[in-house]
Amino acid sequence: MPDYLDDLRLAHVLADAADAATTGRFKALDLKVETKPDMTPVSEADKAAEELIRGQLQRARPRDAVLGEEYGVEGTGPRRWVIDPIDGTKNYVRGVPVWATLISLMEAGEGGYQPVVGVVSAPALGRRWWAAKGHGAFTGRSLSSASRLHVSRVSRLSDASFAYSSLSGWEEQGRLNGFLDLTRAVWRTRGYGDFWPYMMVAEGSVDICAEPELSLWDMAANAIIVTEAGGSFTGLDGRPGPHSGNAAASNGLLHDTLLDHLNDRY
Repeated sequence: MPDYLDDLRLAHVLADAADAATTGRFKALDLKVETKPDMTPVSEADKAAEELIRGQLQRARPRDAVLGEEYGVEGTGPRRWVIDPIDGTKNYVRGVPVWATLISLMEAGEGGYQPVVGVVSAPALGRRWWAAKGHGAFTGRSLSSASRLHVSRVSRLSDASFAYSSLSGWEEQGRLNGFLDLTRAVWRTRGYGDFWPYMMVAEGSVDICAEPELSLWDMAANAIIVTEAGGSFTGLDGRPGPHSGNAAASNGLLHDTLLDHLNDRY
């Protein structure tokens, strides 16, 4: 089995470049922000970070395909880099420090493309998380200064901490009743949103999290980090990986119960 460590090192280099681009424009008074056709914002920093990453990948991995939120897919083949230059753009443009660059390498296999490397870099929080298939998940400032991640061992829903993004998405997807039942069944809830709750699941500080509508670039890096930390990452339909257009992540012990509630099977 490939060890993917060279790819992981490259992903850190890409994240370093993106961090420099995004932090340099964070809270800038002249930051240019546009509205995309799907009515979500995109800033000049989103575009600049993705352009930097694509440029470095073209030089370092010219045979690999690239899929990014801002510029779509380029290339074909069994290896595909998936990029969200700024996950949490709405936070970024309002000066809220909860945003990150998400970088993942996906590789074709029996079940389609699956993430094998993931880096989530949140420079405004001073945090970075990463994982490579078969090597575990870590957090720290660099590869040489890192702590291994482990999910929690909480096994009862009544003792669990549940993180989510917003209420409106659950209502739009016709899943509000199951979502509300889940919030009543857990110990506590918090609306952290975006990449952060998945990293908290990987760290063991949150036990379950879910979002009703997502794109592949929102999930790929998160998925490999959660699973390499010992957790479970599926769609709301239970399909493993970041392919269902939505996500449920947990410490594994609570995953079936999480899915049962969100699918209103109680």
